[in-house]
Amino acid sequence: MFVSPPRWAMGTRSELDLSLLTRELLDSARELEFLEWLKRIRRRIHEYPELAFEEFETSQLIRSELDALGIQYTWPVAKTGIVASVGSGIEPWFGLRADMDALPIKELVEWEHKSKNIGKMHACGHDVHVTMLLGAAKLLQRRKDQLKGTVKLVFQPAEESYGGAYHMLKEGAIDKFQGMFALHIAPQLPTGTIASRPGPAMAGSARFVAKIQGKGGHAAAPHNAIDPVLAAAFAILSLQQIISRDTDPLEPRVVSVGFVEAGKAWNVIPEFVTLGGTFRSISAEGMSYLKERIKNVIEMQAAVLQCTATVDFLEEKLRAYPPTINDESLYEHAKRVGESLLGKSNVLLAPLTMGAEDFGFYAPRMAATMFSIGTKNKSSKPSSDLHSPELIVDEEVLPIGASLLAAEAISYLDIHVYL
Repeated sequence: MFVSPPRWAMGTRSELDLSLLTRELLDSARELEFLEWLKRIRRRIHEYPELAFEEFETSQLIRSELDALGIQYTWPVAKTGIVASVGSGIEPWFGLRADMDALPIKELVEWEHKSKNIGKMHACGHDVHVTMLLGAAKLLQRRKDQLKGTVKLVFQPAEESYGGAYHMLKEGAIDKFQGMFALHIAPQLPTGTIASRPGPAMAGSARFVAKIQGKGGHAAAPHNAIDPVLAAAFAILSLQQIISRDTDPLEPRVVSVGFVEAGKAWNVIPEFVTLGGTFRSISAEGMSYLKERIKNVIEMQAAVLQCTATVDFLEEKLRAYPPTINDESLYEHAKRVGESLLGKSNVLLAPLTMGAEDFGFYAPRMAATMFSIGTKNKSSKPSSDLHSPELIVDEEVLPIGASLLAAEAISYLDIHVYL
């Protein structure tokens, strides 16, 4: 029996209707009781940060809040993840995503809610992401009977290095989604602003570790040894030529060596050298090319100096991230909603960045778009950047992010009508 695929008709929401929606959502999220609830959640998560696939207390807190709101969910997904549903359950399904994990960083900010898990910190704002999504959940639940479809709330583990998005997809938790939207904090942008760009927004990222094997010996008799340090030096220099000579200068690519480990004695040539780093591109083709060239360059430079080399791309342990490609139609939709909520002057075009995000895993499966949201308070001291032990977040972003997420989902469902 043949079953025809779903068909969609595009509706519209007038500028006046959209303005009323965004204003009502923001006013609700800024009510004192709502705002204090948001702050309590964010501070609790911030005090007890957990690393990738270890977000057990964070997951429990989220589930407790969803239970209190009367929102149903599926758990566990990808070990600690949660996918909750608000609405009728019928399609279209539109996803809102927040990542949950922290970083292995010791917090240096002295405040009442400093991390109590020493050596761990929410230095990339995932505590804020979770809080904003819970705020959106509360706003959406109040309007659940008016939703023209279903909003899926995706609380994702392990964005930092371990590709939690890949594992959410692998387990089928994101099947049947028509679209996905996410926010990420931007400490360099003022609170009340957002930024993104259509198409390629962030680079794909992968890692490599190489071991160059030589023959150890006394530094006073190098002719009796085979020096892997020299081979490593030539390899590192040659890796840079992949960018400067092999790559179109108008195409963004990066190869960076981040560590080199050899012997520890002044007068001994070591038996081997280990080096490693990262490579990045804004296209899948670029990532594939860089991977092949890195392997060839290291192996051949080692061979020139009578050494051998092996190159490991850590593909099972630390999965490579694809480029983040924002769907142009969903970007325009999100931009329009943001302009209605914040004003056109506060919705900015972001530059392309060679940073990476596992949100890129979602784009091949559905329309997906991510925006940055400002967290810099103009009246306070400058905030440090992401992954800094001195990161400070203006909590006034919480109701803004919550209302923006909710508005994006409601307006998306309004204009995607199932036939």
